Amino acid sequence: MKKLIIEKIDTLPPLPKSVLELEEFRKMSNKEPLDLLKIIEKDPLIITTILRVANSAVFGFVSEVDSPSRAISLLGVNFTISIALGSVIQNLIDTDLSAYGATTDDFMFSSNLASNLVNTWVSKISFDLKEELLLPAFLQETGKFVISEILKENGKTEEFLEELNSSGKKMSQVEKSFIGYTCARVTANIFKHWKLSHNLIFSIGFVEDTGNCPKDYLQKVKILEIIKILSDIKEPLSEENINKALEKAKEYDLDVEPLVQAIDSIKFKLENDF
Repeated sequence: MKKLIIEKIDTLPPLPKSVLELEEFRKMSNKEPLDLLKIIEKDPLIITTILRVANSAVFGFVSEVDSPSRAISLLGVNFTISIALGSVIQNLIDTDLSAYGATTDDFMFSSNLASNLVNTWVSKISFDLKEELLLPAFLQETGKFVISEILKENGKTEEFLEELNSSGKKMSQVEKSFIGYTCARVTANIFKHWKLSHNLIFSIGFVEDTGNCPKDYLQKVKILEIIKILSDIKEPLSEENINKALEKAKEYDLDVEPLVQAIDSIKFKLENDF
């Protein structure tokens, strides 16, 4: 199915003006919240998504976030940019995720969780690294929409889901066995098609393929792989996945304690969400 995936990516619609404006704004050294607000206020979808994310249990803000300006203040400019870009990009290729036995709400929760892990964990490693990984973390599973659509069009949805649920294989292994690519590689090719940044393409594309990863992106790829495990769309923050993530962090010689603290902090917010 490799050819079908490539053909599907080649037929994706061009990026709208809002994404191009956000990309230009993201590259600026001095980012003013008011300027960002002017961009996102042009797109009701972006505003809806930002408010939805800000009010997610994953973040656990004390009071309801009822305006985009307050969301920017609480989430930060760069994080808001990531959500805004993500909402538009995901909407362009939005389909159902039946092949994964998941909903778009599950996907959004997983994406929010991934972003929050960057904020709470990666920020303790490096501020610059946190800023560079916010967008890749939020978008790294985008390819699942294309994979699910291809499987559905070819009558493979039930077979794929059964293999996913019963084989004991990693999700990426099942993806590769059915379509020839992992989600990471599909996502990277989508962003390559849209001519987005090398940071986005390479950081995502080599997740679970560190042996072939360019040296400059290796740390980012390792961190994104751990985040991917923890924010698994079917079992986010399950005990099994937490243990896998911690083992992977040890394997990659990363300091485990900040990761444990971040996991505990996020779990506390989720468990105490009223």
